[in-house]
Amino acid sequence: MIKLMPKILKSFWKISAKTLLILLIISSLVCVVALRHNNQTMVKLRAAVYAADKDNKDINVALNNLRQYVYGHMNTNLSSGNNNIKPPIQLKYTYQRLSEAKQNQLQAANQKLYADAQSACRAAGDISFDTACVQNYVVNHGAKGADINIPVGLYQFDFVSPSWSPDLAGWSLAVTVLLSVALITKLGLTQLRNKKNPI
Repeated sequence: MIKLMPKILKSFWKISAKTLLILLIISSLVCVVALRHNNQTMVKLRAAVYAADKDNKDINVALNNLRQYVYGHMNTNLSSGNNNIKPPIQLKYTYQRLSEAKQNQLQAANQKLYADAQSACRAAGDISFDTACVQNYVVNHGAKGADINIPVGLYQFDFVSPSWSPDLAGWSLAVTVLLSVALITKLGLTQLRNKKNPI
């Protein structure tokens, strides 16, 4: 490797600053286009998640597609702006369906509890189904309240994109950085050489 260094430096000196600048501009443009493509693809996949949520389709497939893409590509941050909600994926229709299902369960449980209360009051000899007897039974046997607690993990999601990814955007960014360093080094060394060897 050490023996190769002089050859690499000689090859480096043969490349003009103008060529490095042109290559830098090309790689920068490729990087910008690739980063934009990554973001646009994420937006489409996120829209597919929302559509699956609204239509009650296979949400897990849409979420997995979005998750895999965001985890594997840079510039796919789901948040937008400073006033964004956290977590950024909130499945409104899934929450509504879960809430309705929970309310139906509570309603069924309360109806059963009320029927059990009537039976208990009847067995206790209260044929008139006295309101106090039913209320006491409900209180003592734990009536189901209107509090509906749905775990947030069922309808809220956030996926974090990497700072760098091995895709076109990532590699073009790496090439852009390397070309920037090479151009700055080339210009700096050329200036040093001109100072040492003035015309």
